[in-house]
Amino acid sequence: VQLQAFGGGLVQPGGSLRLSCVASGRIFSINDMAWYRQAPGKQRELVATVMRGGGTNYGDSVKGRFFISRDNAKNMVYLQMNSLNPEDTAVYYCKMTVTTMGPYHETGYWGQGTLVTVSS
Repeated sequence: VQLQAFGGGLVQPGGSLRLSCVASGRIFSINDMAWYRQAPGKQRELVATVMRGGGTNYGDSVKGRFFISRDNAKNMVYLQMNSLNPEDTAVYYCKMTVTTMGPYHETGYWGQGTLVTVSS
């Protein structure tokens, strides 16, 4: 199973950006999907999660500004980021809990990360 994240880039303060992440491989099902981020010199932190049924959870610093969604048919997760500020600058990673086929086994997989820079 491989996860590929894309959509990062340079954006001005107050702007918006949408991240996407797609999973490929021998996938039977995907449980939770999530976005994490890691700023320079800081630990990786949870940004948002979305469960298979659609339930969501957000980190305190992004509530009301970021919105996570998923497309189960496409094995994709999205992160809509609004009202961005310089403190949101980080490498953003997607993570999915995947049940693989042959044999059936549930494991967490990480994407390679995409850089988001918020600066004027």
